[in-house]
Amino acid sequence: MTNADAKTLTEKPPYIGGQAVLEGVMMRSPKSFAVVVRAPSGELRFRERLIVNTAAPWQKLPFIRGVVSLVEALRLGNEALRFSVETLEGAEKSAAAGVAAAVMRLPLALASFVASLGQDAAPSSKPSSPNEKGSGAMGAIMIVASLGLFVALPQGSAALVNRGLGLDLAVQSAGFQALTGLFKLIVVVGYLSAIRQVPDIRRMFQYHGAEHKAISTYEAHRPLTVEAARPFSTRHPRCGTTFLVMVALVSVVAFTAVGALLPRIATGNAFLDNVIFFFEKLPFVPVLTGVTFELQRLTAMNVGAAWVKPFLVPGYLVQGITTIEPDDDQLAVALASLRITLDREEGLVTGEGVREGVFEVAA
Repeated sequence: MTNADAKTLTEKPPYIGGQAVLEGVMMRSPKSFAVVVRAPSGELRFRERLIVNTAAPWQKLPFIRGVVSLVEALRLGNEALRFSVETLEGAEKSAAAGVAAAVMRLPLALASFVASLGQDAAPSSKPSSPNEKGSGAMGAIMIVASLGLFVALPQGSAALVNRGLGLDLAVQSAGFQALTGLFKLIVVVGYLSAIRQVPDIRRMFQYHGAEHKAISTYEAHRPLTVEAARPFSTRHPRCGTTFLVMVALVSVVAFTAVGALLPRIATGNAFLDNVIFFFEKLPFVPVLTGVTFELQRLTAMNVGAAWVKPFLVPGYLVQGITTIEPDDDQLAVALASLRITLDREEGLVTGEGVREGVFEVAA
């Protein structure tokens, strides 16, 4: 048992973010990135390495740090997902083979992406990974797929309904943006509900619940044991699912404002109007990400305040899809990942190299 289990944590403990992967959990802190996966043999195999903060001062500024966090979360999430695939399949992969495997698991990769959005990260040192190129390619695939799924599809659906019902809403109007926001929520909920039916993803959602329970146990200054973690909720205010729901809601206001500031689009062709507005919106997506990140950060810091509850309720409801009550073995994996991360934070582990091994569970 590490010092993290016994010592009383300070009032401002190191921030811990997390993400579920195939049969495992990734945790990251200001200094450490750790992944623990339960191998087919039952062993808890881990990979851990130092996180070196290389962020420039401007990258830590409000609204900018949200975009930086998203990019870093994607990169670390891909690395964690790749380690879980390698562990479960028991063989090293070339970069090309790794990308192919990730593409075949695109729903899992996107679900993993959703789970990672709430992480408060900063640029770190390059990972010591033989599959860095493959990880970057998978990140690009997920960004493109996410733009298509969560931006293009809702706007296209709103355009079809607008035309089918004869609403005659201009693409830049508040009414059309509200309709688009509604379809964003429908797409998010529908997509997550559909992939929840896939056995591997359903188990990953259990690990997602375990990750939340482990972090909540740590934040409550409780011992990092299965018994202490079990009663905690599978919901968490910093979850990426909540972030995604907030994006859908904030986008209604943001793109209504953007539409009002841009020159009016009136080509006489509804399809062309939508295509033009879609490309006009793309440069503002990072801004939307930054604004939503700050809003989620603010609500997470004031989670007990009455004014925060309306912001959290929609995300908590959708977390009912992306988190499932874990079993004790899954909780043990999440807690192991957290312990390994905290060992470096407490100075029990030093060095810049990648550590890999088997986590020994205390009897």
